[in-house]
Amino acid sequence: MSWIDWTIMILPLLAVLAIGAMAQRYTRSVADFLAAGRQAGRYLLSVADGAAAFGLITIIGQFEMNYNAGFALNFWNAFGSVVILAMTLTGFVTYRYRETRVLTMAQFFEMRYSRKFRIFAGSLAFISGIFNYALFPAVGARFFIYFCQLPDYFQIGSLSINTFGFIMAAFLSIALVIVLAGGQVTTMVTDCCQGIFSYIGYAVIVFVILYLFDFSDIHDAVLSRPEGKSFFNPFNIGKLESFNLLFIAIAVFAGVYNRNAWLGSQGYMCAAANPHEQKMAGILGTWRSGFIMTMLMLLVIGAYTYMNAPSYSAQASAVTQELTSRITPESVGGLEQTAHTIRNQMLVPVTMRHFLPTGVMGIFCALALFLMVSTDTTYMHSWGTILVQDIIQPIRKKPFTPKTQLLLLRCSIAGIAIFAWIFSFWFGQVTYILQFCALTGTIYLGGAGSCIIGGLYWKKGTTAGAYTAMLVGLTFGVCGFLISSYWESTFYPLLNASSPELLESWRVALGELGQMLPFVNWSVEPEVFKRQFPISGQEIYLLGMLSAIASYIIVSKLTCRKDFNLDKMLHRGKYNMEHFVDNDSAVIAVEEKSPKKKFHWRSLVGITAEYSRGDKILAWAVFGWTMFNISMLLVQLVLNLGFGIWSEETWFKFWCYYTLPLALLVGIVTTIWFTWGSCRDLFRLFRSMRNNYKQNSQEQPDADNGFVSENSDAE
Repeated sequence: MSWIDWTIMILPLLAVLAIGAMAQRYTRSVADFLAAGRQAGRYLLSVADGAAAFGLITIIGQFEMNYNAGFALNFWNAFGSVVILAMTLTGFVTYRYRETRVLTMAQFFEMRYSRKFRIFAGSLAFISGIFNYALFPAVGARFFIYFCQLPDYFQIGSLSINTFGFIMAAFLSIALVIVLAGGQVTTMVTDCCQGIFSYIGYAVIVFVILYLFDFSDIHDAVLSRPEGKSFFNPFNIGKLESFNLLFIAIAVFAGVYNRNAWLGSQGYMCAAANPHEQKMAGILGTWRSGFIMTMLMLLVIGAYTYMNAPSYSAQASAVTQELTSRITPESVGGLEQTAHTIRNQMLVPVTMRHFLPTGVMGIFCALALFLMVSTDTTYMHSWGTILVQDIIQPIRKKPFTPKTQLLLLRCSIAGIAIFAWIFSFWFGQVTYILQFCALTGTIYLGGAGSCIIGGLYWKKGTTAGAYTAMLVGLTFGVCGFLISSYWESTFYPLLNASSPELLESWRVALGELGQMLPFVNWSVEPEVFKRQFPISGQEIYLLGMLSAIASYIIVSKLTCRKDFNLDKMLHRGKYNMEHFVDNDSAVIAVEEKSPKKKFHWRSLVGITAEYSRGDKILAWAVFGWTMFNISMLLVQLVLNLGFGIWSEETWFKFWCYYTLPLALLVGIVTTIWFTWGSCRDLFRLFRSMRNNYKQNSQEQPDADNGFVSENSDAE
């Protein structure tokens, strides 16, 4: 890294911190700290939430998956866009959740079920979330160490400092400064600014990669993949293991089941000016990825070409030598599986350092820093507020004063940062990032989807059913996490010592079962089985979800004595006495719903009376774009199944002449579009907050602090 790269990396961060300092003065109430006073516009929400959700750990997780599995899986994953479209356009879960006017998901659990269940669910969400998040600082720190070629230790006088621990502490401190200053206000504003800066960086890197690599070298590399593991051909991926068709199918199912369930960015779920803005932000999310997915695709393809094309054989040897010599079991905790896992994680970043030119390295470092900090601020805010709002406050049974509550929120967030540093420093990762997230997420997500969907849409769902579903998910999550994390160090040696014959029989049986099940390819070779548990985190996640659904329905049916009053919880019908505020601070009365009407084509895209002309155009555009993509997929499906599977050469040409050019066009349009829209919403937000500040008024009263004083219809 040259001084140019370091300058490019640091200056945008200073600008973002300055903007965050401007915003923090407007945090005056608990509602401001938790939900930015519910004043956010759709573009601001979409860009900020996208920056927070797509962190550095997600980038590296995508590197891991796509380098090993290629992009053929994207063909099958795209069919899930129909499901996503339906949820987005209809506002599935998100609209009803926003109608409840809650500040956290567990507050909804108290309204729908009981205060004790709120504490229980909030505790599970908190435990699942902090263990899931606690790996983030480790992955980010390792990225900067290996990408920037930093030493393992550096000296300050006679003191030897561990670089890994120091970098984690430094970046966590930056995130803490942002989130402690103004809560969701500063978090959302800085995330949005980082998202705007990142759009430009993504575009630069995309065109640099296209300039650096010749398509003939890419052709030689990607077509050298073994049979059953094609890079682009979706009909030749039968031998993929951890990331395969089953992985995609589970992800699509989980996307529906756990809609709005994961609380890592829960501040964004209730920050919109009204439910309609929340829904429109979700619709915009269909387009917001822009150049980022194209950048990820090209970086992986560039790294794969660098490591596998014959013309780069000497350079590839240098990368392999660096990874094997520097990342050893001794340097990462003593386990071979941990070293193997981290080498896979760092393969693409280290390869990128070998081919990215000066200046572009600085741009990518700036993007990585933005992605890391934006996720840190959002996750620390979410898990810190969950501890106070959904565990401590309900146990206390009466609300805090605003000053005390804000102090507790800040202390809780600081505690999350300290725990994340300790966990990241000592935990040895032994599986892929995405599989680790699935395992830790199952602790809460295994049962949460049943409780949320059942609570919002099924009047017969009961507290007993909710408890059962959460306990089932917890069991699968904890057992899966412990077995997978400590298989090589604890479980395998223990089982091998006590009953090696039984262990061998189990290994053989798993191999046979894997061959019988569709799309399952478990690695049960003796050496692999010794260091890695064969059933993936994603598959354990599926078992947890299915078991939780069955338990919620069965137990609710057995224990339901009285239908729950959904209209009251959602402020509908005779209970609809609220007013909401739109982007321009104009008060809009929400009228009672009219009787159900006959089917209209507008219902296909979720258009309601709240939609303006621009909203209708946007909704139909999203629908049309999705249908166009699905039509192209169906054409490919028919051509391959009806007239013979395309060759590897044909699939590569399709990527060159259709997929890539279309992605570039969409990237250019969406970069301009979302940059303009998010800047507009930022100015509107600052204007609204400034006007309220000058008038010395608060849009939300002190009572708007997430405390539920009555469980009217909860059992």
